[in-house]
Amino acid sequence: MNTTTSPTLEPVRGPFVWRGDELSGTDEWIFHLGDEQVAELEEAGRRFVADDPDLRFVTATEYPLPVCAEAIRAFGADLDSGRGFVLIRGLRMEEYDDTLAAAIFYLVALHLGEPMRQNLLGDVLDHIVGVSDKKYTEGGLPSRTRDKLPFHSDSSDAVALMCLRPPAAGGLSSLVSGATVFNEVLARRPDLAPLLLEPWHYDWRRQDPNAPADTYTSPIVSWTRGTFSMYAGADMIESAHRYPGVPPLTGARKELLALVDEITYEPGIALDMDFQPGDIQWLLNYAALHSRTEFVNGPDRARQRHLLRIWLRRNVDRPLVPRFGKHVVVAAPDARQVGPGDDTGRFRIAAAATIRERWGD
Repeated sequence: MNTTTSPTLEPVRGPFVWRGDELSGTDEWIFHLGDEQVAELEEAGRRFVADDPDLRFVTATEYPLPVCAEAIRAFGADLDSGRGFVLIRGLRMEEYDDTLAAAIFYLVALHLGEPMRQNLLGDVLDHIVGVSDKKYTEGGLPSRTRDKLPFHSDSSDAVALMCLRPPAAGGLSSLVSGATVFNEVLARRPDLAPLLLEPWHYDWRRQDPNAPADTYTSPIVSWTRGTFSMYAGADMIESAHRYPGVPPLTGARKELLALVDEITYEPGIALDMDFQPGDIQWLLNYAALHSRTEFVNGPDRARQRHLLRIWLRRNVDRPLVPRFGKHVVVAAPDARQVGPGDDTGRFRIAAAATIRERWGD
């Protein structure tokens, strides 16, 4: 369906239309690694740690994974044309330190696409740790807070999380099908659904302090050449209207944002994942929105939530309307490059050392 020529919207159909209450009773979205696959990842990971490559320049061809190749192709298919996500399980985390675990995680990422920098420091491997006492609603970084996050899309083709350690309580990773949300909006308020395909202002300055403008515009939904994609983030939309010259949200647009938020939190819509150590969640940002529940850390390191995150560029020629979402936010020719003079040590794989250096034990 091409929405530029047809004003008539129809429900989205396909494997990426799902409900959490239908998937939660199955494990069909979980890929269990076999012994030979785990052994190959461990061997490649140990070589990766020993080589200590600069993460900006290392390539998948330097670390082939022939035993895992078919599984990795299946992961990509799950992202691009399946449900839009997959959970990988089976690593022997009790035998690894954080550095080896991070190396295995990064190697899988290299074989799925191009890792991208995630912040002004140029990190391509970021840490999700609840070390800040500031709430997200008070301006705390989502990756450092412990409170609930709203459903949103990240500024990358795909995002992956690896669990090093779970919290003492809470911290569920929640996913919602963007297509399911769209279908619910269309069923309940067909008068509002077309607004999803119109341009919205997003707060560019909040996402990137060095952005060339305060805001950029993007539709929430791209539906072109038969391909449905969603790029959500009510927080970034609402805060964009603090800048001079940005027109205020109309009543209809406020209603639509409230309806989308209401749908994402309805019982049965979201799939909640309780991460176990070693779990790796891969998510296509165009297919599913994600969030997490509030969590509580325990007094000892073993019960303090610590995830690793990778943003990935997947060059699979996905049809998108012009200037859709991340194509404006992330526009560097090389996703892993930063400006001259940056500390290349930040790109090394020593995850445990990085944590101690930045936030202490």
